[in-house]
Amino acid sequence: MIARQLHLGANLHGPGGHEGAWRWPSADPNAFINIKHYIAGAQIAESGLFDVLFVGDSPAVQPDLAVQPPTTGFEPTVLLSAIATATSAIGLIATASTTYNDPYNLARRLLSLDVISDGRAAWNAVTTYNPAATANFGGYELDREARYRRAEEFVELVRALWQSWEDGAIVADKASGRYLDTARLRPVERPGEHFSVRGPLTLPGSRQGYPVILQAGGSDAGQRLAAKSADVVFSAAVELPLALREAEKVRAAARRLGREQVPLIMPGLVTIIGGTEREAIQRRQALDALIDGETALRSLAAKLGVSAEALALDEPVPATLLPALDDVKVPHGFFQTIAHLVRERRTVREIASAAQGRGNGHRVICGTPEQIAASIAEWFEAGAADGFNIMPDVQADGLPAFVDMVVPLLQRRGIFRTAYAGSTLREHLGIGRPAARSAAA
Repeated sequence: MIARQLHLGANLHGPGGHEGAWRWPSADPNAFINIKHYIAGAQIAESGLFDVLFVGDSPAVQPDLAVQPPTTGFEPTVLLSAIATATSAIGLIATASTTYNDPYNLARRLLSLDVISDGRAAWNAVTTYNPAATANFGGYELDREARYRRAEEFVELVRALWQSWEDGAIVADKASGRYLDTARLRPVERPGEHFSVRGPLTLPGSRQGYPVILQAGGSDAGQRLAAKSADVVFSAAVELPLALREAEKVRAAARRLGREQVPLIMPGLVTIIGGTEREAIQRRQALDALIDGETALRSLAAKLGVSAEALALDEPVPATLLPALDDVKVPHGFFQTIAHLVRERRTVREIASAAQGRGNGHRVICGTPEQIAASIAEWFEAGAADGFNIMPDVQADGLPAFVDMVVPLLQRRGIFRTAYAGSTLREHLGIGRPAARSAAA
């Protein structure tokens, strides 16, 4: 029996996972429009045998551009197509919204990336709650439950479109002049609540069949979608017991739906690495000093739905300001992380430091390579995570440090690969090639 193996993703998140990364000496403040920055990060991660790259997205500019550069700019499938030509093994995750896209066009873009990369693509399906994005799409807005109902239908249609060319459909017999076995080309023809899509798609599947599907929702509706459709779940948790409970919740829901292979759980993890613990702490303090405090305060106030005047930068956030979970507009996984820190009586400044990942409430670990490897192993061996989406504090020097110093320690523990065993993303993740869509589907 093959031993369970850790999975690692590299989050190419602008200049880095820390809010102050863009001001760090080694960082490129214009990373979000520098293709060389992304390609360099991809090649470093591939040299460290990472499973996959993650590229986030928001179809709107952020409100704090006066003091913070964008974390994303390029359309993800376009960016990852360029990265695909500069890499050979690492997987490629594109984030795309089910609220502000069309199933046919998105299915086509993602499958194109999968074929171009020879079976390395994945889709992070997000439902997108962002008033700025809403304004870019005619003010079209849905409540949480409606967004997820639309998302479930959207994902099912995309998967069906990806399977509209059966294996063996292309004959390409020059002698007979026969190109396609048309009996193996199937329209979707599936009208639903939100969409009516005929199909088929304009191209066949890749060597891995079709892209891996990921989901990051922390709400009940998000976890329902993940349990039903996701191969991998991205999560946000800052403490082991909560991470373990949430992971088991998703796995149990998937089993109740009859899934043989439950989703892999990969929390986000911001890493701050030093040669000694003191060096790591000093690096973190220097990065924290680069965060604009007033922006952090206004951002937290907006996420809690309270006036900025209700908060003070260096005072604990009153727990009475926490809204009920049902009233929360921001992603539930992020909110639960913030609520945990508020109940610990952290100040706004401390919350800004502790819940990094460029505002998404991910866990931050600061220490030596040995301490970081030990913490990763602890969560993995406890079952709270099948891997981690690594967000180096500053990509320019934080990602090479992780590859050079942490990866060898994980390999020495016997929980991380020493070579790629396959070439597709499904092979990296241990996810089987999907079965062909049945005629009744």
